[in-house]
Amino acid sequence: MDETSTKKYEYLAEDPNVKTLPIMLSLIIGAFFAVLNETLLNIALTTLMKEFDITLPTVQWMATGFMLVMGIVIPISALFVQWFTTRQLFLSVMLIFTIGTTISAMAPNFTILLVGRLTQAVGTGLLMPIIFNVFLLIYPPHKRGKIMGIVGLVIMFAPAIGPSLSGVIVEYLGWRYLFITVIPFALFSIAFAYKYLINVGEVTKPKIDFPSVLFSSIGFGAVIYGFSSAGESENGFLTPIVLLTILVGIISLVLFSLRQFKLDAPMMDLRVFKYPMYTHGVLMFLIIIMAMFASELILPIFMQGPLALSAATAGLVLLPGSILNGAMSPVMGHMFDKFGPRVLMIPATIVLATTIFMMSRLTATTPVWFIVIGYILLMLSVSAIMMPAETNGLNQLPKKLYPHGTAVMTTLQPVAGAIGVSIFISIMNARQLHFLNNASNPEDPTTISDAMVAGVELVYFIAFIIAVIAVILAFRVYRATPMEEEESHATETE
Repeated sequence: MDETSTKKYEYLAEDPNVKTLPIMLSLIIGAFFAVLNETLLNIALTTLMKEFDITLPTVQWMATGFMLVMGIVIPISALFVQWFTTRQLFLSVMLIFTIGTTISAMAPNFTILLVGRLTQAVGTGLLMPIIFNVFLLIYPPHKRGKIMGIVGLVIMFAPAIGPSLSGVIVEYLGWRYLFITVIPFALFSIAFAYKYLINVGEVTKPKIDFPSVLFSSIGFGAVIYGFSSAGESENGFLTPIVLLTILVGIISLVLFSLRQFKLDAPMMDLRVFKYPMYTHGVLMFLIIIMAMFASELILPIFMQGPLALSAATAGLVLLPGSILNGAMSPVMGHMFDKFGPRVLMIPATIVLATTIFMMSRLTATTPVWFIVIGYILLMLSVSAIMMPAETNGLNQLPKKLYPHGTAVMTTLQPVAGAIGVSIFISIMNARQLHFLNNASNPEDPTTISDAMVAGVELVYFIAFIIAVIAVILAFRVYRATPMEEEESHATETE
């Protein structure tokens, strides 16, 4: 693209000489299989325990280690975006992901399998910030809702089909094919991107502040590890190593944050939080992540406990809601472009809060259809809130802050995930224990079932309070415009 074309068209999507569809497809193909890979392995953990003769805490490192590595590499993504071209970065990240997948497929023991899995996490962690940043640079604000909705379809649909797909693969082909089947698609993504992906954005090569990298790695890594360990430990947050790790993580993050405000070129510019709709979008994003984890974690446990459903049946109960969530994301994105965030978020948050309150009334006699409908309503409301809130927040940032805004949001996802898992599991376990300690016959199966119902009830009541906060926030949202536009409009008015 020549210089005059660059000056004439602020966004590549407005340039008739640039075909944005191949660029978008290059990124989405890679994203789909990277995100699919996150949940693809969960159902095979029991198989891996038998295969390598390892314990549950050991095999859980396949999930904990994955989140840990993502929490460390995502904050650094803003630096990579400014240091390397789009093609260099995407092709390198997909190559790292493919190498990790190949190592995992050929692993002779669990240690090598874990190395491959953690290598995959490096690729997955860096991929999503790159994709969000590129789409922000390609498409103008009034078209981003639809595009982000398509990204939302990929992000939600891939994890939804992951467990079902992996169950079939493990049963008929074996666990290694969870990796082998991904390799050709990853290679296709690399080849497709090599041919069609063009460079987007400017390579500025800011100075790397190594203390920031150190504080960030220790901070996010320790917080994720600490909260993940709390969920796995019998004593939860009272375990000394858990408390120490979380404390070290929080101190490191405070030092990291203070340092960012002192630097001329911060590693992760936290000034993004001075933009009100961005801060609003982050808060809504975190609330939705917490609400989703409350359901995706607690509901399967509840269905396999008091309702006595099989794991396969429990997965099928949640599948319609997950698929509808992904399918409706582009629709919600288009509606966001047309009507703005309020029309979507206000009714959606009310539906979310109402549905979660209904879930807090679950009992051992609750019919399965009630859970199916409840989960569908919950996931539809999530599709109307999450991507619109995220897109609206990013829309308010000036272009120079795009890499930092996307890095902050994508960093918070595994952090919120780890915190959500441990807190909700701890709350449920504490409530169950309290119920059993006060029961006349704690060994009775009916009493044990009632204890779990009490635990689920408390988790959903707390999730309901969080959802009410989302309703209040929804009434304060407005359509955000890039600050450059606001500032130039103010200058023209003067």
